[in-house]
Amino acid sequence: MEFDIKKGHGASLEGDGLKDLMKSIFGNVKEENGALVTSFGATTRFEVKLVSKSVLSVVSTSDKNASTDAMMESNRKYNEFMEKATGFNAKERSKRLQKKAKEGKL
Repeated sequence: MEFDIKKGHGASLEGDGLKDLMKSIFGNVKEENGALVTSFGATTRFEVKLVSKSVLSVVSTSDKNASTDAMMESNRKYNEFMEKATGFNAKERSKRLQKKAKEGKL
């Protein structure tokens, strides 16, 4: 899924910016086919790619049998990362996705 990045915020993710951000939140990060990949808590695979200064591509897979605590921790880390990476909080990201869906852009 692709997420918008707040104007002027994308420059901080260029170079090693995105990788450094992921390392600070998740710890272990590796590169695969131009994407940054990690896992944490109930999230078995979290793949992030900077498409442009204004678009971030995110693909995640979760363990459906994980404990509630692991799921809550994963959700907290995901939201922390997404807010720092995109410049938008969860509510703002949700509104932007809903708008795109209504416009048929998803």
